[in-house]
Amino acid sequence: MTVLLEVENLTVDIPLAAGDLHAVRGVDFTVKKGETLGIVGESGCGKSITSFAIMNLLPQSAVRNSRRLVFDGQALDELSEEQLSDIRGNKMSMIFQEPMTSLNPSYTIGEQLIETLLRHRKAARREAVERAVFLLEKVGITAAASRLKQYPHQLSGGLRQRVMIAMALMCGPEMIIADEPTTALDVTIQAQILNLLAGIQSEFQMGQILITHDLGVIASVAHRVAVMYAGQFVETGSVAEVFETPMHPYTQGLLACIPIPGKTKRGSFLGSIPGKVPTLIGDQTGCSFANRCAYVKEACLLKNVPMNSIGSVRSYRCILSSEVCYQNAREAACS
Repeated sequence: MTVLLEVENLTVDIPLAAGDLHAVRGVDFTVKKGETLGIVGESGCGKSITSFAIMNLLPQSAVRNSRRLVFDGQALDELSEEQLSDIRGNKMSMIFQEPMTSLNPSYTIGEQLIETLLRHRKAARREAVERAVFLLEKVGITAAASRLKQYPHQLSGGLRQRVMIAMALMCGPEMIIADEPTTALDVTIQAQILNLLAGIQSEFQMGQILITHDLGVIASVAHRVAVMYAGQFVETGSVAEVFETPMHPYTQGLLACIPIPGKTKRGSFLGSIPGKVPTLIGDQTGCSFANRCAYVKEACLLKNVPMNSIGSVRSYRCILSSEVCYQNAREAACS
C-alpha cells in the first residue's frame, strides 16, 4: 500500500513559567492508504497534541519540530500557512472531539458543510449543496435536505457526530484524523459511528488515524496500534500482536484493566496501574514509566530508553529483552 503520511522524530514543546512542557517526544509512525492507525493512551498522554501538530493547529506558543513530516509527498513543515490551508479540510481532514461543541452554533448545518467545498474546490453553490445532501445520506441521516436548514442545537449528539464525519468527507480527502470520535456518545451510537467510519474508509480507501483511550474501539476498527504514554510511543504493532502479547509493562497494565468475558469473575477486582504520570516539564531522563513499573531496574532511571524493533512493524520501549517481555506477557495473561 502507498504511504500517505510519514512522521519521524516529531516533538512538541510548550513554554511555561515553570519550564518547557515536552508534550510530544520523538514520535515516529507512518499511515498507508486504506489503513487505520490507532493511537491509544490515557488522557493527557499527547494523543490529540500529536494530531494537532500534524495539522499545524497547535497553540501559538507551542514549538513543533520533526526530522521528517511528509504527507502525500509534501514536507508539511516546509509549507507556508497558506499552503497548509489548502491541504487542511481538502486532502487531510479532521473529526474533532466533542460533537456537542465542535459545530458553530451560529450557522446552519448546511452553511458549515458547503463552506469547505466552496473554499477548496471553487464549486458552484448548487453543486456544494447536492454534495452535502449526498454525504448526509451517506452517513445515515434521514431527510438530509431538510437538515441543511437546521442549527446544531436542533440535532442529537449522534447526529452531530455524523454531520462532523460528512463535513470531513466534503472534499474527498486522502486521510482523516478522527480524534475521539465516539466521546460523549452512548454505546449503541458509538458502534454505529465506528461501523460508519470503517465502511466509508473501505469504500474510499482513505488513510485514517483514530485517536482514543478506549482499547475496545481500537480492537474493533484499527489495523495497527501505537500505545502512547507521557508524550512517547511505548509500543507499536498490529492490533492482533499487541493485544495478544503486549510487550511493554504499560500496555500490559492497560489490558489488565479490562474485564474478560468468561474469565473475569463477578465481583473480583479489575487490574490497575499504581502511581501517577510523571511531570513532563523540564529535562526528562530515564524511562517515564519507571515509577509505576513492576519490573523497574536501576538502569531504567539513569538513561533514556530507545524503541526496540521486532520485525518490520513491531516495536516496544523497554530495556528488557523481547524474551523477558514475552514471558511477562504470558504470565500476565495467566494471572
